[in-house]
Amino acid sequence: MNTVPNSHLAVVEESKIKGYLPSENHPTGRNKSAYFRSFGFRADSSSIFSDALLLHLGTSDFISATSSEFGTKYIVEGPLLTPDGRNPQIKVVWFVARSTIIPRLVTAYPARGGQR
Repeated sequence: MNTVPNSHLAVVEESKIKGYLPSENHPTGRNKSAYFRSFGFRADSSSIFSDALLLHLGTSDFISATSSEFGTKYIVEGPLLTPDGRNPQIKVVWFVARSTIIPRLVTAYPARGGQR
């Protein structure tokens, strides 16, 4: 299994969960917001979304890893456990800065052919 190293230490910052992914008002995240809300995620229950993303990281393989002078970007693909139980295929981008070992959430989006 190609899991992201140190996934047990991963961090999902509250600003990503409350102000970006499920936010209807974010200028660039609006489409992602509609997608994730359609599966039952809400900004006012951010811990449910955060827990689902962390579980996704721990149980799904990364499909690519790209290193740069700043660190390593991992793209993880697999099913996301959702409140409504439909569990779509998504891709989640995690970044591990060169100066640390901790994966941090960058973004998440539907995988090609993922459920709508």
